[in-house]
Amino acid sequence: MIPRPEYPRPQLVRGEESWINLNGKWFFEIDNAESGGQRGLYKMDRYDKEILVPFVPESEASGIENIDFMTRVWYCRTFTLPESFDGTKGKILLHFGAMNYEGQVWINDSFMGEHKGGYVPATFDITTAVQTGENRINVTCKNEVRNPLQPSGKQCSSYANHGCFYTRCTGIWQTVWIEYVPNTYIDSIKMLPDVKGEKLDVTVYLAGGNADITAKVFYKGEFVSEAKATSSCNTATFSVNVPNPHLWNVGAPELYDIEITAGEDKITSYFGMRSVDIVGNKFLLNGKSVFMRLVLDQGYYEKGIYTALSDDEFVRDIKLSMAAGFNGARMHMKVFEPRFIYHADRMGYLLWDEFPNWGLDIARPEAMNSMIPEWLQILRRDVNSPAVIGWCAFNESWPGGSPTLYNTTYDITKMFDPTRPVIDTSGWIHLGKTDIFDVHDYVQPKDEFEGHYKGLVDGSDVFYNGEGGGPSAPYDRKMPFFVSEFGGAFWDIDTKEESHGQESGNPWGYGDAPKTKEELQQRMIDLCTVLLDNPGVCGFCYTQFTDVMQEMNGVFSFDRRSKVDLEKLHAALSRKAAIED
Repeated sequence: MIPRPEYPRPQLVRGEESWINLNGKWFFEIDNAESGGQRGLYKMDRYDKEILVPFVPESEASGIENIDFMTRVWYCRTFTLPESFDGTKGKILLHFGAMNYEGQVWINDSFMGEHKGGYVPATFDITTAVQTGENRINVTCKNEVRNPLQPSGKQCSSYANHGCFYTRCTGIWQTVWIEYVPNTYIDSIKMLPDVKGEKLDVTVYLAGGNADITAKVFYKGEFVSEAKATSSCNTATFSVNVPNPHLWNVGAPELYDIEITAGEDKITSYFGMRSVDIVGNKFLLNGKSVFMRLVLDQGYYEKGIYTALSDDEFVRDIKLSMAAGFNGARMHMKVFEPRFIYHADRMGYLLWDEFPNWGLDIARPEAMNSMIPEWLQILRRDVNSPAVIGWCAFNESWPGGSPTLYNTTYDITKMFDPTRPVIDTSGWIHLGKTDIFDVHDYVQPKDEFEGHYKGLVDGSDVFYNGEGGGPSAPYDRKMPFFVSEFGGAFWDIDTKEESHGQESGNPWGYGDAPKTKEELQQRMIDLCTVLLDNPGVCGFCYTQFTDVMQEMNGVFSFDRRSKVDLEKLHAALSRKAAIED
């Protein structure tokens, strides 16, 4: 059975006959000396090992499970091209959902190109290199987490994991697939809902030329409206009416379907009509103040590390989070798979989208070259999701970072998507433009934690972090205040051992470990209650959803066993917050 057989791109779907899933067994070789090119590995039809794609070679699921450094890896396999994929009448595209970090591809010995960026899709036009019948594909990926110009998120730059740094993830980690498209085809779409205007603003980006475009909107199978446009410079921007819109909301995910035709190409997608806004210190969803009850989700899986074993694991995780009382998540320091976001869209689960900037030395001018191109691809990939309510490109940046990089990233994000708030850098310091002021606070005693935020009520000083050298500016009380990391109480569900600090391999969490499971649960409830009851706080993000390897501060263990009474936690978290309408 092919692993991860589902269609990998829910926001732009063509027919079942238009694609081939290349997940499964590939030949594999580790090339730490980086001599593979000279040895002609791109011409070979097999290597010494086999790997199960799309799981990284560090993972158990891959069949390799090599957790040492692998500077470069190689993959190869053959595939049969259907006769219907006629390269004289259309184009044949090879897609990688993601491969970490630099990738190069050959088809039948012909070099197809290279891609840089470990968290975004890579696409190669292989039309001229393939033939009817059997073809060979060779891929190499280079992952240097110790390179200061490579964003690597939570991948550990030392041999052994420690603290909140985890096993590296090298090479292919999302679905590989081949797609047949017309010569002029829809490359991507951008859909921004306008609830007050009762319309959807659409931009269609074409590849291969211009075309007449028709967009049809449906709600629960019933036709709603249509619009027509003609592209210019391979792009068309237009609006389609959505009268009396059914609003997408938390736990009530009303979705519309849309069918877009451009010349001979036709795709289907979906969207949600909802508005996101900021008024004073409130975060508004559909015009009403909504408290963000978020959980920090690292997006790691026990057997697949970066990659879920099945699509069902995404659904399971969202259900578990909602059962605990959370209404969304920070997709933390990793760009999650599109299938996870799709399930959040259809389940009414809020998401903050982030970039895994750790590992990137943002004090260096060249960092912009590593940051901006990949960030733009993230924006383009995820902009249509109604669940995604905000963007955050940096996490816990240190003093010495470039305000120019922060501000440029903010400006580019706002230019591409003016409809969502942007946080310049989450926690610690705020050097640039930001729409929300957030802090990270891992103090555990309730009274001390509560004291940090009394100033939001009585006008006195407000806690805003002192780690990493301190922030550049205090809270100005003109924007929402978001406690975007807190909690993190240690609890090893199996041994109950106390935290031993952040040394390699030791289990750890924040603060003094609770002595009992009941104390753990009460601490979670107390800290969340402090923020729910404060009228100056617009939301929180509890650390964290699950344990990840040695970091044992999750609501759930790494294998998703609950550490607390979910009904009690849900009751405490889901009651009305002071700031809510």
